[in-house]
Amino acid sequence: MGLNAELVGKNYESKTFQVTAEAIERYARATNDANEAYLRGGDSVASPVFPIVAAFDSFMEVSLDSDLQVDLLRLVHGAQEHVLHRPITPGDLLTVSPVLESVDHKESGETFTVKATLADSAGGAVAEVRGTMFIRGSGSRQRSVAATDEAARDILYEETTKVDDDQPVRYAQASGDQNPIHLDETTARMAGLPGVILHGMCTMAIATKAAVNGLAGGDPTRIKRVGVRFSKPVLPGQELTTRLWKEADGLDAATFGFETYNPKGAAVIKNGVVEVAAG
Repeated sequence: MGLNAELVGKNYESKTFQVTAEAIERYARATNDANEAYLRGGDSVASPVFPIVAAFDSFMEVSLDSDLQVDLLRLVHGAQEHVLHRPITPGDLLTVSPVLESVDHKESGETFTVKATLADSAGGAVAEVRGTMFIRGSGSRQRSVAATDEAARDILYEETTKVDDDQPVRYAQASGDQNPIHLDETTARMAGLPGVILHGMCTMAIATKAAVNGLAGGDPTRIKRVGVRFSKPVLPGQELTTRLWKEADGLDAATFGFETYNPKGAAVIKNGVVEVAAG
């Protein structure tokens, strides 16, 4: 039985999330990001990927909706996008309002997309968090036949980060994502995976770290949008290399593309895009 497309447009209960300096620092350290902006206590700002921590419970509520009919063992993260309206700082009380934005039945499988809007206590827009989930085994997922013309890219910055053996455990503790495919070898293999895999959001955070360091001069508040498509599982112990290039200049921000690769040169993130405000 497939996903229930009749639920598209359903709004789920809003939740509140209290931002603390400890939560901001814990998330940064769980993603191997030592940027001082995340470690300044009461004067810190959150990483551009941190909004998922506030939105995670809402994403889980949608995924666990029995009417949607999600097979959690076959669920993997397909894509993620964060639109950032202002920095998140300690003391923010965020209201998270989720909606099931779409359900798609394609030859390659089924997906559903959840959008969570984050607002502050005054009702001001803080961030929009959009996640697309893919149901494995619900179709014959096809590979794109288009070749990537890496030679045409002028790589502006490249950064490599080692995924620690305990990274999934630390990320689960910092993010609240306790999905057992990231923590339990037996469950991961039951789900058809080679073993415990890293959370896609941790991979996204590692890639976004490269954008902050290499394009935004270490200032995370200059990141206005970041989006990725997850293309391959990441295993603990691997080194991930992110390469970024410019795609377009805008009036207020420049747009850059990026991909992240495992040690074999296979892309684990494709179609990465980040918008960086002028410094």
